[in-house]
Amino acid sequence: MDSSAVITQISKEEARGPLRGKGTRAARRGLQPGHRGRREVGGRESPPGVRLGGARRSQPENERGESLDSGRLRDVGRGLAPLEHSRLLEVGKLRQGQPHPSPQQSPVQYLLPEAKAQDSDKICVVIDLDETLVHSSFKPVNNADFIIPVEIDGVVHQVYVLKRPHVDEFLQRMGELFECVLFTASLAKYADPVADLLDKWGAFRARLFRESCVFHRGNYVKDLSRLGRDLRRVLILDNSPASYVFHPDNAVPVASWFDNMNDTELHDLLPFFEQLSRVDDVYSVLRQPRPGS
Repeated sequence: MDSSAVITQISKEEARGPLRGKGTRAARRGLQPGHRGRREVGGRESPPGVRLGGARRSQPENERGESLDSGRLRDVGRGLAPLEHSRLLEVGKLRQGQPHPSPQQSPVQYLLPEAKAQDSDKICVVIDLDETLVHSSFKPVNNADFIIPVEIDGVVHQVYVLKRPHVDEFLQRMGELFECVLFTASLAKYADPVADLLDKWGAFRARLFRESCVFHRGNYVKDLSRLGRDLRRVLILDNSPASYVFHPDNAVPVASWFDNMNDTELHDLLPFFEQLSRVDDVYSVLRQPRPGS
């Protein structure tokens, strides 16, 4: 893959569907505690085959009107296909309430092991990576926090990673309050080394990648019922509503971040998470109307 093809493919993958970006701004404004209606700053491209977690248009196009090369994206992700739609039939009955199957049902292989003793009484928080905690690009960035080598089609490319403001403070405190799980639609070969550098405190008790998602209507969905945790004690923090479409009542939406170094979203969310860490049932808070909704 020559450099021009890489840049073209990167650009194409920046496309966002109606459940992301401007299409969800009004919805997020009503659900986002402390949301200030900041404008998103775009223009940077994501690594090819690395970040595909967002929603897609039925005929996806990016801001330049280019169509996505879906065949090429499948090639990049070969061998890491998500669960097929038929898997939804198996787990569909488990999406509400306790995730444990009845004796008549076949045992389900959960994504997470048993919670450690130190986390047994804590709520489980699923945290997204791209545009939630960091933003990554193949284009060189002068102030990149990390540079990650990623092999694509036999060629090693450098991925430039920017940390969202206040992410260090956020992860350190979240690791104290919750059983935190990194869950990203990105490939492990990119996301795992980013998490190694990002999480200095061991906040993430587990890491889940694209192969743990369910591929549903063109999106990589994070099915919380497959975690093996009581859904009344599960939260998800994600910038893409398509990622939590199965469990919107468990979501704490966050605005997408690209390169606004004055952003305070993660800092502003901490008091809300402090409150949630003390409840017995997250629905008692998240199902209540929020200011501005």
